[in-house]
Amino acid sequence: MAAAPSLQAQLAQGLAELGLSLPVQAPARLLRYLALLQKWNRVYNLTAIREQQRLVTHHLLDSLVVLPHLPIGDIVDVGTGAGLPGVPLAIARPDQAVTLVESNHKKGVFLKQVAIECEVHNVEVRVCRVEDWQPAKPVAVAISRAFSDLPGFAEAAGHLVGAHGVLAAMKGLYPDEELAQLPPHVRVERVIPLQVPGLRAARHLVLFRRV
Repeated sequence: MAAAPSLQAQLAQGLAELGLSLPVQAPARLLRYLALLQKWNRVYNLTAIREQQRLVTHHLLDSLVVLPHLPIGDIVDVGTGAGLPGVPLAIARPDQAVTLVESNHKKGVFLKQVAIECEVHNVEVRVCRVEDWQPAKPVAVAISRAFSDLPGFAEAAGHLVGAHGVLAAMKGLYPDEELAQLPPHVRVERVIPLQVPGLRAARHLVLFRRV
Protein backbone atom coordinates (compact mmCIF):
# COMPACT_ATOMS: atom_id res chain seq x y z
CA MET A 1 0.00 0.00 0.00
CA ALA A 2 1.38 3.41 -0.96
CA ALA A 3 2.08 5.83 1.84
CA ALA A 4 -0.31 8.74 2.24
CA PRO A 5 1.10 12.02 0.93
CA SER A 6 2.31 14.57 3.45
CA LEU A 7 -0.14 17.34 4.31
CA GLN A 8 2.12 19.83 2.52
CA ALA A 9 2.10 17.71 -0.65
CA GLN A 10 -1.64 17.11 -0.41
CA LEU A 11 -2.33 20.83 -0.02
CA ALA A 12 0.07 21.77 -2.84
CA GLN A 13 -1.55 19.26 -5.18
CA GLY A 14 -5.03 20.47 -4.29
CA LEU A 15 -4.11 24.11 -4.88
CA ALA A 16 -2.58 23.17 -8.23
CA GLU A 17 -5.74 21.33 -9.26
CA LEU A 18 -7.79 24.39 -8.30
CA GLY A 19 -5.44 26.60 -10.30
CA LEU A 20 -4.74 28.79 -7.27
CA SER A 21 -1.50 30.67 -6.73
CA LEU A 22 -1.26 31.84 -3.13
CA PRO A 23 1.23 34.10 -1.33
CA VAL A 24 4.46 32.32 -0.43
CA GLN A 25 3.66 32.11 3.30
CA ALA A 26 0.05 30.99 2.79
CA PRO A 27 0.49 27.16 2.70
CA ALA A 28 2.45 27.15 5.97
CA ARG A 29 -0.16 29.38 7.63
CA LEU A 30 -3.00 27.19 6.38
CA LEU A 31 -1.37 24.09 7.88
CA ARG A 32 -0.64 25.95 11.12
CA TYR A 33 -4.35 26.79 11.25
CA LEU A 34 -5.22 23.10 10.86
CA ALA A 35 -2.81 22.20 13.67
CA LEU A 36 -4.49 24.73 15.96
CA LEU A 37 -7.90 23.44 14.92
CA GLN A 38 -6.90 19.91 15.89
CA LYS A 39 -5.39 21.06 19.19
CA TRP A 40 -8.38 23.13 20.30
CA ASN A 41 -10.86 20.59 18.95
CA ARG A 42 -10.03 18.22 21.83
CA VAL A 43 -11.71 20.64 24.24
CA TYR A 44 -13.92 22.93 22.16
CA ASN A 45 -15.45 20.40 19.71
CA LEU A 46 -14.93 22.69 16.70
CA THR A 47 -15.24 20.04 13.97
CA ALA A 48 -16.41 16.44 13.68
CA ILE A 49 -13.52 15.69 11.31
CA ARG A 50 -10.44 14.27 13.02
CA GLU A 51 -8.22 12.88 10.23
CA GLN A 52 -5.59 15.33 8.97
CA GLN A 53 -5.99 14.42 5.29
CA ARG A 54 -9.75 14.96 5.48
CA LEU A 55 -9.20 18.31 7.20
CA VAL A 56 -7.22 19.43 4.15
CA THR A 57 -9.92 18.39 1.68
CA HIS A 58 -13.08 19.07 3.69
CA HIS A 59 -11.97 22.34 5.27
CA LEU A 60 -9.05 24.01 3.46
CA LEU A 61 -9.71 23.08 -0.16
CA ASP A 62 -13.48 23.17 0.34
CA SER A 63 -13.12 26.77 1.51
CA LEU A 64 -10.60 27.90 -1.11
CA VAL A 65 -12.53 26.45 -4.08
CA VAL A 66 -14.80 29.53 -4.04
CA LEU A 67 -11.93 32.01 -4.30
CA PRO A 68 -11.97 32.56 -8.10
CA HIS A 69 -15.71 33.30 -8.00
CA LEU A 70 -15.70 36.02 -5.33
CA PRO A 71 -15.42 39.72 -6.23
CA ILE A 72 -12.43 41.65 -4.92
CA GLY A 73 -13.16 43.53 -1.72
CA ASP A 74 -13.83 43.19 1.99
CA ILE A 75 -15.39 39.90 3.10
CA VAL A 76 -17.63 39.00 6.02
CA ASP A 77 -17.90 35.33 6.98
CA VAL A 78 -21.32 34.90 8.59
CA GLY A 79 -21.58 32.24 11.28
CA THR A 80 -17.96 31.31 10.71
CA GLY A 81 -17.79 28.66 13.45
CA ALA A 82 -14.21 27.42 13.50
CA GLY A 83 -13.25 30.01 10.88
CA LEU A 84 -14.51 28.41 7.68
CA PRO A 85 -14.28 29.62 5.03
CA GLY A 86 -13.09 32.95 6.42
CA VAL A 87 -9.67 32.02 7.77
CA PRO A 88 -8.47 30.21 4.61
CA LEU A 89 -9.82 33.07 2.47
CA ALA A 90 -8.03 35.66 4.64
CA ILE A 91 -4.76 33.73 4.39
CA ALA A 92 -5.16 33.44 0.62
CA ARG A 93 -5.99 37.14 0.20
CA PRO A 94 -3.88 39.03 2.77
CA ASP A 95 -4.61 42.38 1.10
CA GLN A 96 -8.36 42.11 1.79
CA ALA A 97 -10.07 42.68 5.13
CA VAL A 98 -11.99 39.65 6.41
CA THR A 99 -14.42 39.86 9.32
CA LEU A 100 -15.39 36.65 11.10
CA VAL A 101 -18.80 36.89 12.74
CA GLU A 102 -19.58 34.20 15.31
CA SER A 103 -22.03 34.29 18.21
CA ASN A 104 -20.37 31.50 20.23
CA HIS A 105 -17.92 32.98 22.72
CA LYS A 106 -15.61 29.94 22.91
CA LYS A 107 -15.28 29.81 19.15
CA GLY A 108 -14.58 33.55 19.18
CA VAL A 109 -11.68 32.97 21.60
CA PHE A 110 -10.30 30.30 19.26
CA LEU A 111 -10.59 32.57 16.23
CA LYS A 112 -8.71 35.39 17.95
CA GLN A 113 -5.94 32.95 18.84
CA VAL A 114 -5.79 31.79 15.22
CA ALA A 115 -5.36 35.37 14.03
CA ILE A 116 -2.41 35.80 16.41
CA GLU A 117 -0.62 32.46 16.02
CA CYS A 118 -1.13 32.16 12.26
CA GLU A 119 -0.25 35.83 11.70
CA VAL A 120 -3.47 36.57 9.85
CA HIS A 121 -3.32 40.33 10.26
CA ASN A 122 -6.25 41.11 7.95
CA VAL A 123 -8.79 39.29 10.14
CA GLU A 124 -11.18 40.89 12.61
CA VAL A 125 -13.30 38.74 14.92
CA ARG A 126 -16.78 39.87 15.97
CA VAL A 127 -18.45 37.79 18.68
CA CYS A 128 -22.12 38.61 18.18
CA ARG A 129 -25.22 37.70 16.22
CA VAL A 130 -24.88 38.85 12.62
CA GLU A 131 -28.26 40.57 12.83
CA ASP A 132 -26.84 42.81 15.59
CA TRP A 133 -23.67 43.87 13.78
CA GLN A 134 -23.40 46.76 11.35
CA PRO A 135 -20.11 47.28 9.46
CA ALA A 136 -18.76 50.80 9.11
CA LYS A 137 -19.44 50.52 5.36
CA PRO A 138 -21.09 47.86 3.18
CA VAL A 139 -18.80 44.95 2.31
CA ALA A 140 -18.19 43.42 -1.10
CA VAL A 141 -19.05 39.86 -0.04
CA ALA A 142 -20.96 38.24 2.79
CA ILE A 143 -20.28 34.51 2.66
CA SER A 144 -21.68 31.59 4.59
CA ARG A 145 -20.75 27.93 4.64
CA ALA A 146 -23.27 26.50 7.10
CA PHE A 147 -25.18 29.41 8.60
CA SER A 148 -28.75 28.75 7.46
CA ASP A 149 -30.89 28.18 4.40
CA LEU A 150 -30.81 30.76 1.59
CA PRO A 151 -33.86 32.80 2.72
CA GLY A 152 -32.52 32.92 6.28
CA PHE A 153 -29.07 33.98 5.09
CA ALA A 154 -30.52 36.72 2.88
CA GLU A 155 -32.63 38.02 5.76
CA ALA A 156 -29.87 37.94 8.39
CA ALA A 157 -26.92 39.18 6.30
CA GLY A 158 -28.45 41.33 3.55
CA HIS A 159 -27.74 44.55 5.47
CA LEU A 160 -24.00 43.83 5.37
CA VAL A 161 -23.60 44.15 1.61
CA GLY A 162 -25.79 47.13 0.80
CA ALA A 163 -26.99 47.72 -2.74
CA HIS A 164 -23.86 46.58 -4.59
CA GLY A 165 -22.40 43.70 -2.60
CA VAL A 166 -22.88 39.98 -3.11
CA LEU A 167 -24.25 37.29 -0.83
CA ALA A 168 -22.38 34.02 -1.38
CA ALA A 169 -23.82 30.81 0.06
CA MET A 170 -21.80 27.59 -0.02
CA LYS A 171 -24.05 24.57 -0.51
CA GLY A 172 -23.78 20.84 -1.10
CA LEU A 173 -26.43 19.55 -3.49
CA TYR A 174 -28.12 21.99 -5.87
CA PRO A 175 -30.55 23.82 -3.53
CA ASP A 176 -33.74 23.75 -5.64
CA GLU A 177 -36.18 24.18 -2.77
CA GLU A 178 -34.23 26.97 -1.07
CA LEU A 179 -33.91 28.89 -4.33
CA ALA A 180 -37.65 28.66 -4.86
CA GLN A 181 -38.25 30.11 -1.39
CA LEU A 182 -36.18 33.26 -1.88
CA PRO A 183 -38.24 36.47 -1.61
CA PRO A 184 -38.86 38.74 -4.64
CA HIS A 185 -36.32 41.35 -3.51
CA VAL A 186 -33.47 38.82 -3.87
CA ARG A 187 -32.01 38.19 -7.32
CA VAL A 188 -29.92 35.09 -7.96
CA GLU A 189 -26.96 35.82 -10.22
CA ARG A 190 -25.36 32.40 -10.57
CA VAL A 191 -25.33 28.94 -9.09
CA ILE A 192 -21.84 27.58 -9.71
CA PRO A 193 -21.04 23.86 -9.48
CA LEU A 194 -17.71 23.32 -7.73
CA GLN A 195 -15.23 20.47 -7.77
CA VAL A 196 -13.10 20.09 -4.64
CA PRO A 197 -9.94 17.99 -5.17
CA GLY A 198 -10.17 14.76 -3.19
CA LEU A 199 -13.78 15.33 -2.17
CA ARG A 200 -16.40 13.10 -3.74
CA ALA A 201 -19.44 15.18 -2.91
CA ALA A 202 -21.58 17.77 -4.64
CA ARG A 203 -20.70 21.40 -3.98
CA HIS A 204 -22.36 24.58 -5.28
CA LEU A 205 -21.84 28.29 -4.72
CA VAL A 206 -24.95 30.48 -4.89
CA LEU A 207 -24.30 34.15 -5.65
CA PHE A 208 -27.21 36.52 -5.13
CA ARG A 209 -28.00 40.17 -4.43
CA ARG A 210 -30.70 42.24 -2.82
CA VAL A 211 -32.64 44.26 -5.37
